[in-house]
Order: sequence, then structure tokens, then C-alpha cells
Amino acid sequence: MALVEDLVQDRIGYVTLNRPEKRNALGPEMVAGLVRAFEKLLADDAVKVIILRANGDAFCAGADLAYLQEMQHYSYEENLSDSTRLKDLFLQIYLSKKVVIAQVQGAALAGGCGLITVCDFVFAVPEAKFGYTEVKIGFVPAIVMVFLIRKIGEARARQLLLTGDLIPAEAAVTSGLVTRVVARDQLESEVTEFARQLIATASAQSLAMTKRMMAEVQQLPLEEALVFACQQNAHARRTDDCKKGIDGFLRKQGITW
Repeated sequence: MALVEDLVQDRIGYVTLNRPEKRNALGPEMVAGLVRAFEKLLADDAVKVIILRANGDAFCAGADLAYLQEMQHYSYEENLSDSTRLKDLFLQIYLSKKVVIAQVQGAALAGGCGLITVCDFVFAVPEAKFGYTEVKIGFVPAIVMVFLIRKIGEARARQLLLTGDLIPAEAAVTSGLVTRVVARDQLESEVTEFARQLIATASAQSLAMTKRMMAEVQQLPLEEALVFACQQNAHARRTDDCKKGIDGFLRKQGITW
């Protein structure tokens, strides 16, 4: 049985955590499986949007207990290599040229909450719980911190990271961590419909460029950010998607050449 499954259907790619008996806990094999699945779907031109989901009651309960035990015997170099693999996975999702939607049917804790942090949109059931619980076991939410501060700001990130408290789905919406709360029996259909709307109404090139800009402009000084924005604006105007989109819009307004 694969720990991570991938599927393509109607231009939507699905990455599914498939270790329900262990609450989809993360370990080296699970992380490697996620990297492979995303690599495969990101390279598939037929895939326009990716949905990250999970089997079982929990979305992802964080690190596997056996993995935590094993980790106590790692050298610094082994820990650094292991941390780098998780960083690479988070960065792969965060910088993905394709929109990634998390479909959260249960608890997303620690590293599992890290996974949803780097997604573009997060849909969750009302019963879902979220939390960065690392400080409660003497650990540091180091990697996810970089992404969480960007996503929800320092003040809210401090509250979540320093307390390690669990928050319900509605509070996660208020914090900016979750996009929308959806009834359990409607979660799959609503996420799929949202993905289809993106595919139907948004240019894949525009989405990719917008995601890249959001990742890069935050680290640039104001003037450099604006120069970069002008450059991206100029590039975007020359793409086929932009030319077709503007032409279609003008035709709807009754303007023809």
C-alpha cells in the first residue's frame, strides 16, 4: 500500500495521504512520497490545479512516533539532512506554479499543519483542529515559521507558535490560516467545484506568475519590488493567455479591430 497516492481526473491532480491507521503521520518515507507525487503532477501539463487530501479521520497528526524515537539518535548532520528534506517539500508546494488546495477532513497538527500552511487555499470541516504543537515537546516549529509569518503576519503567528494551542476551524479562518469551513458531506464537492472554477476562469500562466511574484516581492525593498512588478507586468502582457483574454474581453464589450 502506497503511503501517498496520486491521481489525475478532469485536469485536477490529487495527492492523497494514505496512512490512516497512523493518522497520516509524517516520516521520511511519507515526505519522500509527497515529494514524488508533487513532482509527477507538477510536470504533467494536463494538470491545472492540485488538491492535497487525506484518508482517515485525521488529515495529518505531525511526526510519526517511531520517527520521533529514531530522531533522538541522529547526529547534527543527520538532523540537518532530514530537516532539509522537509524544507524542500514545503518549498516545492509553496513555489508550485500550479494552485494547491488543501482539503482538510480532520486534525492537522505540527508538521501536518505545516503542510496546509504552504497551500494556496485551505478548505476544512467544522470539526477540524489546527495547531503547531512543537513547543509542547521541546521542539521548535522552525521551518513552518518562515511560511506562517508570511501567510498570517507575525502577531498571529506568535500566538499560534508560542502557545502550541489547538484552534478550531472557524478560528483558523479568522487567523487567515483556513480559507473556508465546509460541512463534511459537502467538502469534497465544494473543493472540486472551486478547483474547476479556477481552471475555467483563470489563466494558468497568470496564476503561475502571480504565485511567483507573491513569493518574491516580500523580500525586496520597495523600489526593487516595484521594478520587478513592472517587469512581470511587461512579460505578462506578451503572453498568449493575456492577448487572448484581452481580445475576448473587448469582444464582449462590442469592441473589435
